[in-house]
Amino acid sequence: MPSKLEDCMQQLISIFHEYSGKEGDKYKLNKTELRDLINNELADYIEKRDCSMVERILNDLDNDCDGEVDFNEFVVLVAALTIACNEFFQGYQNKSE
Repeated sequence: MPSKLEDCMQQLISIFHEYSGKEGDKYKLNKTELRDLINNELADYIEKRDCSMVERILNDLDNDCDGEVDFNEFVVLVAALTIACNEFFQGYQNKSE
């Protein structure tokens, strides 16, 4: 039986591949796939402000400038959001003490 962290890692991989490759490269997220993933899986963490939001995220993550997000680039997004959430909750806890 996997640990909680191992389970989270497996889920992260599964979620990425659930959205990747619906169009084009099966190991990368294009803009449409990234938008769908963000809207369905990260809606509580990334606001749906405007159409350019996905474009900005894609450009920020796309280190190899191929117009798509591979798994390594996707993990950067998840890590950055996780760090931001941790900092928020630490700040919230410090204010309530």
